[in-house]
Amino acid sequence: MKKYLSLVTFTHTIFAMPFAFIGYFLAVTTTSFRFDWEKLVMMILCMVFARNSAMAFNRYLDRDIDSKNPRTKQRDIPSGRISPTSALTFTIVNCLLFIITTWFINNLCFYLSPVALLVVLGYSATKRFTALCHLVLGLGLSLAPIGAYLVITGQFALTPLFFSFAVLCWVSGFDIIYALQDEDFDRSENLHSIPAWLGKVNALRLSTFLHVLSALFVIAPAFLTPVGFGYLYYAGIVFFCAMLIYQHLLVKPNDLSRVNFAFMTTNGIASVVFAVFFLLDRLWIR
Repeated sequence: MKKYLSLVTFTHTIFAMPFAFIGYFLAVTTTSFRFDWEKLVMMILCMVFARNSAMAFNRYLDRDIDSKNPRTKQRDIPSGRISPTSALTFTIVNCLLFIITTWFINNLCFYLSPVALLVVLGYSATKRFTALCHLVLGLGLSLAPIGAYLVITGQFALTPLFFSFAVLCWVSGFDIIYALQDEDFDRSENLHSIPAWLGKVNALRLSTFLHVLSALFVIAPAFLTPVGFGYLYYAGIVFFCAMLIYQHLLVKPNDLSRVNFAFMTTNGIASVVFAVFFLLDRLWIR
């Protein structure tokens, strides 16, 4: 179990899971649909299965690349802790579990499940042909809030889309920061990334732009939707934006020593605290 949790870097679930809770409780508190423990559990299972399959497939597909990169050669497959066959089997099992779980939720989630898997698994191949791979990763995680909203309602709406766009820009921006570590390696292996394409300075500028867009998308629901938000939500916005700014203060083109802290700790705290403020605000209003 520890090997497979390491394979999928399970701690990184902290990025998208809080936004799934935002989508779920947005639906519960703004529509006529009631809170449902069973659906909440199935939503969480879908998040876990989808992410497990995406990360395991990424490790499987990148095993030869990872073995050449000094930063990643100690990952589970290159180091021999998990075989490629086991990783691929783990991917397939989690894909099937994801689809089966959506079947018990509602028809729309079930019909869209292959599309969701295509997005989250497809990301792994994109670095081989486009520098926009970071946006594809962001798109995969952005399915969390709208997907969780669909678990409850079975229908699309405007407000959860703002949160999905916020996640898309937020994740894409911090993935660009994370990719700064591999700029030289990506160029040497003809892999595509924003840092390898634009260089460190311009990559950080693009990351900043994406994070500005992310901030605007978390602000937008308070002004562009009929959903009523209180002061706790605004406090969450302030904290989220402050953490975006802070991670850009940590990373400089000539100093990447704090990239991992900016990537994992800063963004993990940002997502969890923002979700907590959101949930407190919704429960306070209710």
